[in-house]
Amino acid sequence: MTPSGAASFPASLVLVGAGKMGGALLQGWLDLGLAAAQIRVVEPAPAATIRALCTARGVRLDLDLGSSGTPPEVLILAVKPQMLEAAAPQLVDLANEATLVISILAGKTMQNVLDRLPHARAIVRAMPNLPAAIGRGMTGAVANGAVTSAQRQSADALLSAAGAVEWLEDEALIDALTGVSGSGPAYVFYLAECLAEAGEAAGLPRATAERLARATVEGAGALLAQMPDQSPAALRESVTSPGGTTAAALAILMGAEGMKPIIEKAVLAAKKRAGELSG
Repeated sequence: MTPSGAASFPASLVLVGAGKMGGALLQGWLDLGLAAAQIRVVEPAPAATIRALCTARGVRLDLDLGSSGTPPEVLILAVKPQMLEAAAPQLVDLANEATLVISILAGKTMQNVLDRLPHARAIVRAMPNLPAAIGRGMTGAVANGAVTSAQRQSADALLSAAGAVEWLEDEALIDALTGVSGSGPAYVFYLAECLAEAGEAAGLPRATAERLARATVEGAGALLAQMPDQSPAALRESVTSPGGTTAAALAILMGAEGMKPIIEKAVLAAKKRAGELSG
């Protein structure tokens, strides 16, 4: 994070829910310079790693959702989405008109949050993905009209601790983003799984095929990250010699019943399901 990003950290922050995603954000904030005194974590069942992190870094850890205290500058909701209904009555006093509420609750709209936190006004809805756990996530975010420029900068600084942030102008686009980046890591893992199984079918020992598949996906992803000026199509073309082995394989993958229509159907199915979960 740039120094200007670090300067956008809020003066006070309450993180409600410190599971995998909340814990990853907490670690990122501390690593990037957010002072422990500015943070309060509310987690009824903290993992040993979260207890140890809070103890080591001097972060206040509360086990009781009802221990409200003064509304913070930023309230981050990172509990399981199905817990929102039960938790909301105990969180009402943690958000007032001046509080920025950042929700990473999958399937919960900004209106869902406003309905349960009636004193809140400014809401950012965010959808991170699993690589956020190692600081390489892709988070989609959208702000409602009550979010100020300064609050958006704070949200961007906090979410960037887990990786890249893509801001959307319309909350309706969150479902499509979920289908691409939110669920996307599972597609890549499945590709590695299928590639390993295909290698085994071609005669390789299973363990060898798995190592080859994993390293190939890791390397290709790293190459994409390190060559942002090259499109995926350009990189694909750069390793495809006319009449060669890669071209033979791509003739199958890019055929009428190949990857493109299947991936499109998968993304649309994820988008549809995200919309259903949002109610």
